[in-house]
Amino acid sequence: MYLYGKIGQVNSKDTSASSAKDSVAVPQGAENAEHRLPQPLVSNDAEGVGSDAPKPIREDLKTEVLAKDFRTLAKASGRFILIVAAAAIAGYLLKFLWTGLLPVILAILVATVLYPVTAWMRTKLRFPGALAAATTLLGFFAIVTGIFAAMAPTVKNQSQDLIHQAQGGIDELIKLGEKLPVDIDETKVQQLIDDVTNAVKGQASHIATGVMSGFSTVSSIVVTIVIMLFLTFFFIKEGEKFLPWMRKYTGFPAGWHLTELCNRIWKTLSGYIQAQATVALVDAVLIGLGLMVLQVPLAFVIGVVTFFASFIPLVGAITAGALAVIVALVSHGLTTALLALLVVVAVQQIEGNVLQPILQSKAMGLHAAVILLSVTVGSALAGIIGAFLAVPVAATIGVTFRYQALVTAIRAGEVDPNEAEIVTGAPKPKRKARLQKQKEDSEAHIDASGSSPELDAARSVEKLDPDSPRAKVRELYNMIAPKASA
Repeated sequence: MYLYGKIGQVNSKDTSASSAKDSVAVPQGAENAEHRLPQPLVSNDAEGVGSDAPKPIREDLKTEVLAKDFRTLAKASGRFILIVAAAAIAGYLLKFLWTGLLPVILAILVATVLYPVTAWMRTKLRFPGALAAATTLLGFFAIVTGIFAAMAPTVKNQSQDLIHQAQGGIDELIKLGEKLPVDIDETKVQQLIDDVTNAVKGQASHIATGVMSGFSTVSSIVVTIVIMLFLTFFFIKEGEKFLPWMRKYTGFPAGWHLTELCNRIWKTLSGYIQAQATVALVDAVLIGLGLMVLQVPLAFVIGVVTFFASFIPLVGAITAGALAVIVALVSHGLTTALLALLVVVAVQQIEGNVLQPILQSKAMGLHAAVILLSVTVGSALAGIIGAFLAVPVAATIGVTFRYQALVTAIRAGEVDPNEAEIVTGAPKPKRKARLQKQKEDSEAHIDASGSSPELDAARSVEKLDPDSPRAKVRELYNMIAPKASA
């Protein structure tokens, strides 16, 4: 036993550093189990040279990372500067092109409303293209001219009465103020009335100047309207020839990208204008009838103003409603004005909670804040015309960004190119609903083998003619999608 102990002591002295890492001597009689656990060498390694010690950060690697970040920031800044410069140049050139561009924009917006009527005449009534376009345009011109012609006698006959009623209402307010137990200086009241009158006249002049500013580079409003009508005639007569002409000079794939984008923009603008026209018509009729029941002067004129003002979202409805309340206050007093305000608020609630969600929910896809900002910027740049065109321009920009996002998602493999939406050559809503119903019925009766002739027939809508525009866009989507790895 003594010899064995000596040998153990000698071996313990000659043990290498590797055996010391495996275990640490436990004091004799120690009862704490933690003292018997193996302890790593690096825990007492002040030099930090153990195999699992933290490695110092390489200064050259940190410099490389920072340099990469700065290069990315420099590229993004350069692109942003280029975009701002391009926008500034486009805005500068727009001042010189506005004379010819304004009638084109107005003609496109009018064509979005009139083209369905022209198409109906050509398909249902078998009218030639020129006759259908001319009939539609003449009917539109006759309706607009008739409305303004009907307004003229009303404005002429009732405006003088309204002025006298306004003066009488002001006199009544002054007499009422004299009966109050408050000392009111009649001179100051009259001065206040004069200031308000001058302010209203100045605001009217400002509005007229704003309307004219949109046509400032055109010799006459009549010239702009005539050019717009001629362009509208050609747009609704031969508009479908534009996209093939564009593809002829842009080729594949750019031509089909532009085709799909233009169809999306057209769908958005036509949906917006038609929905806004419907909402404006309902507002004008309801507010006009309400004012007629209250026997407010110029009720028909206010209804027409409400119709056209409703094409300027958010701002137009408030302005038209304020005009109705002011006329009611001046003509019939506070009670009638409150009733007129109640009519306006009720109509606006119907518009905001019923009509707009149904008709405009999918027309633009723009947030209310974006619409308000667009109207503000448009009115600041081009007056009333700018406020009217602000939302269509914003909607066009939004459609462009959404299409770019779709193309990016297809290229990144996030969207199946065969499932991506295609607007070009899309079936009519009724036919699309009928095909969807047929597909659902066929899927409900599919047999156990997974085949169904009815289901195949329902899916035949996607079995497109290879030369059809819709098939070309589908081919484009599949071309830009990433190829599956073998």
